[in-house]
Amino acid sequence: MAVLVARQGRELQRYSQSTGGRIVVGCIPYRVRCDGELEVLAITSQKGHGMMFPKGGWEVDESMDEAARREALEEAGVLGNTEPVLGLWHYKSRRYVDQTYEGFMFPLRVADELHQWPEMASRKRTWATVQQVMDGCPHWWMREALERLVARHAVPVLQSAL
Repeated sequence: MAVLVARQGRELQRYSQSTGGRIVVGCIPYRVRCDGELEVLAITSQKGHGMMFPKGGWEVDESMDEAARREALEEAGVLGNTEPVLGLWHYKSRRYVDQTYEGFMFPLRVADELHQWPEMASRKRTWATVQQVMDGCPHWWMREALERLVARHAVPVLQSAL
């Protein structure tokens, strides 16, 4: 059995040339139910409150989608495939109020849920509806990324022939 360990430290972090803050990469883990509705996997912060998505610093030895998949594994204990980036957001750090971060978010279609993962002692994960996450996520930019994911997966209504 392999032991999974989360990366620690900021020695390999990338920083934005425009804002000076960290460049953060995250993902929205999701699956599609039998009825076609999206379910998303939300996690709690390390302090145990709020609904959010896995995210963390983009490091110099990985691609953006590798960083997104690493964060999903470390923080939510899921494996999957990333899809094209949902966008880039600039947001203020809650911890370092003078810092503006750049955050990239990817959809991650979940292929496997692990029973053990590096941050399982400090985070809870929950499969939720889009509306539950919209109501429970305190981060405006994560809610906006979720709206983009929903729009991307919307099935166009077929008009009947006249």
